[in-house]
Amino acid sequence: MASVATPLQYGDPPRLGAYVVQARLQSLATGFVYLAQDADGRAVSVALLTRGAALDAAARERFLTAIRQAAPARGGVRGWMARARGRGPAGAPQVLAMDDGPAPWVAVAYTPGGVGAAWFLQSVLVSGTLIGETHGPDFVPYWLGDRAPAVPAPPPPAPPPVETRRAVLFALSALVVLLVLTGAIAWLLLGRGDEDPPPSRPLPPTMFVPTPPPLPSPNDTLKPSPTPSPGDSGTVSPRPSLPGEDLGDPI
Repeated sequence: MASVATPLQYGDPPRLGAYVVQARLQSLATGFVYLAQDADGRAVSVALLTRGAALDAAARERFLTAIRQAAPARGGVRGWMARARGRGPAGAPQVLAMDDGPAPWVAVAYTPGGVGAAWFLQSVLVSGTLIGETHGPDFVPYWLGDRAPAVPAPPPPAPPPVETRRAVLFALSALVVLLVLTGAIAWLLLGRGDEDPPPSRPLPPTMFVPTPPPLPSPNDTLKPSPTPSPGDSGTVSPRPSLPGEDLGDPI
């Protein structure tokens, strides 16, 4: 059946492994078929299960079994016989790459109008009976309602950057210098306080120098009082005595 490429929709993975997803080729009940491109520019067809089919262990195992039968292991008798035949099951395209993780997918070469990766989605649903004719109602898997693509989990985050050995040694040296300076400052602040203070210098002896007595000023000298004449009547005022002068007994 010819597939018509349609634009990608919300939820479609932008990349599957080494392939860049470009458009949708088919949208089935069991999965999606995408048109992708590898690093060399070659077009490939990639089949991816729906989220409901990927979460069902039986459906996922049927899809992976069909892929492994088309791309058997390289070792052992089965691998030797597959290489001798040059092909897998009848009508199966050649498998270029696959992923058997929680969101399995398979990539084959893209041929317009040819058999693509949708061939592997045919084995996901179980129809009919193994023995005899079909009797009774047909059962529908519970996961058919979940039609979203099974997007693979994002890759783990990159490890944090690791400093070079030179940077680590430089940081260690700076830390040692800082610790030494801190210890020296602590010793200066705490260690010096425990030492006895130096003895104080004795004061010089006191020198007493006698000062000369005060000299009287010219204004403080006493002038002699005038002597009264004989003709003056009255009493004679006595002469004031000087300090330290003994006047003796009165006559």
